[in-house]
Amino acid sequence: MINIKQIKVDVLNNDKESIKKAILKKLKVDKINNFNIIKQSIDARDKNQIFYVYEVDVDINNEDKYINKDITKSPDRNYYFNNFGNEDYNLITIVGMGPCGLFSAYNLLRNGYKVLLIDRGEKVESRINTIEEFWNNNNLNTNSNVQFGEGGAGTFSDGKLNTLVKDLNNRGRFVFNTFIDCGAPKEILYSHTPHIGTDKLREVIINLRKEIIALGGEIRYNTQLTDLDIEDNKLKGIYVNNDEYIKTDILVLALGHSARDTFYMLKDYLDMENKPFAMGIRIQHNQDMINYSQYGKKYYKHLPNANYKLTYTTKDKRGVYSFCMCPGGYVVNSSSELNKLCINGMSYYKRDSGNANSALIVTIDEKDYGSKLLDGVKFQRELEEKTYQSTNGLIPVQLLKDYFDNKISNSFGDLQPKIKGNYKFANINEILPEFMNKSIKEAIKDYSNKIKGFDKEDSIISCIEARTSSPIRILRNEELESNIKGIYPAGEGCGYAGGITSAAIDGIKVSESIMKTYRRLNWKKYHL
Repeated sequence: MINIKQIKVDVLNNDKESIKKAILKKLKVDKINNFNIIKQSIDARDKNQIFYVYEVDVDINNEDKYINKDITKSPDRNYYFNNFGNEDYNLITIVGMGPCGLFSAYNLLRNGYKVLLIDRGEKVESRINTIEEFWNNNNLNTNSNVQFGEGGAGTFSDGKLNTLVKDLNNRGRFVFNTFIDCGAPKEILYSHTPHIGTDKLREVIINLRKEIIALGGEIRYNTQLTDLDIEDNKLKGIYVNNDEYIKTDILVLALGHSARDTFYMLKDYLDMENKPFAMGIRIQHNQDMINYSQYGKKYYKHLPNANYKLTYTTKDKRGVYSFCMCPGGYVVNSSSELNKLCINGMSYYKRDSGNANSALIVTIDEKDYGSKLLDGVKFQRELEEKTYQSTNGLIPVQLLKDYFDNKISNSFGDLQPKIKGNYKFANINEILPEFMNKSIKEAIKDYSNKIKGFDKEDSIISCIEARTSSPIRILRNEELESNIKGIYPAGEGCGYAGGITSAAIDGIKVSESIMKTYRRLNWKKYHL
């Protein structure tokens, strides 16, 4: 097959036949055998003529005659691994069932390794009910919530799959194909903004669980890592739920960014450091307004709900940027600790709530919170506690005009909030530090020059978006192993990923490192 980029099709005439006609025109031929879409993006630079832009693999006879500087042989897009070690082990335990832990386990199991997966939270089916109870009645389960439980924090988000990780080994494509095999929509393989949506992602996680069990994996829910057993700088076992001992000599720490109590336990054993992170607010707008601004009058009703990505550097040289933008989504209460409150964004697959929401976050580093290890966690907790106290545990909300005027709102305007969880009017100026308020307001004024209506007075803001990334990094060597033999820090919580796809890819990388060292067990039994 040959690979062709820059196949353009008008948005208003976008179907398989139109794409085929554009390919025929590019190749100056009358016939091709077949084609596959590899990537799809939108060129909206000219609002009077918006195109879908495709990269395609084309099956055509005598393909060599078409190769030139713009048309190449299609690469092998499959994921491979066949470098296995010979060292013995008794059990691989993976802590955390987010994308990092799930894909680390899945890759190990499909290659014939013995794996136990544990998570402090519940399985997805139970977790859904627990979270709905929290959103409706504010009854928080500190071990099973939006942050903790099967599927990880991403299960109750937009299910966005974009990543900045370079994927030369096709690990990301392997992740996407696995998601599709487990029920995700096929377009994630080529969409410029791939997403599954929280509703479909829950089904995908259940099906991936079934695959893991079929391969011989053992899963234990409501099981929290509480201590380590170390001897001669090697892992001998772990303690869970404070009193049960599990003998294991390999431990993958696929922790989420909210596993704060676990960080405090691990600091006595593992080398770690503070890392920069960001915090801020969420802002809601009318989704049609965003679509109109991004696509223009001619096309805004004919394209999927638009997203945006905004950055700004303040006069004080502090970064402010949009994060986890959720077209047609909801703001959700994502708290995981008692008497502390934080929020996140979430969308269903159809992205049809009518509101766009995004975090607007300000960069935070040691000059803001201190240089002692885990001071970043302390800073997060202090602001989450202040947020909780401001409204007695309800999500603080405020109209944008009132935020700028430094007063509490008393009613909504034309825009009505789309929020999962109970909320209350408050003055967010009194919750966030002054440097954050100043930076956010300065950035919003700039963003309104890029997206018309971004500073609309009845836009709704809420806080605090505190869990954008882990405030720590657990150090690891070139083999992805910590200073303790047998312990592999991985994924977002340990400081090596930022989102569903990059976390899954890091889990695969860690599984590869383990497989390079340790021997497979009963290959024929476990191999599909």
